[in-house]
Amino acid sequence: MDTILQTVVSVHGHTIRVTATQWAHISESHDYMAGNLEKVIETIAEPTKIVSGERGESLAMRNYDKTNITRKTAVVIYRDEPDGFVITAFFTSQPERVERKGAKIWPR
Repeated sequence: MDTILQTVVSVHGHTIRVTATQWAHISESHDYMAGNLEKVIETIAEPTKIVSGERGESLAMRNYDKTNITRKTAVVIYRDEPDGFVITAFFTSQPERVERKGAKIWPR
């Protein structure tokens, strides 16, 4: 059984989990994300906006004036459903590129 590091309630009322395995994958793929679990949780709970992904996933985005690298937008890709889960997360300085990927689903 994979250890659940943290859970958070999405803007649609679903509990989203971050597992140890997924967090290890995120911090290995995007090493600058290490130490930013709280920003990932906050981005799901209080996003600036959410766009739809290509395979039914949600892409929550939240702007941060200060991160461990510079001013960035956090992007968290997750399944917003009952017993939802985080797929991946990263910081970007080009949020408009992420926004073009899908339709805006929140706020309406």
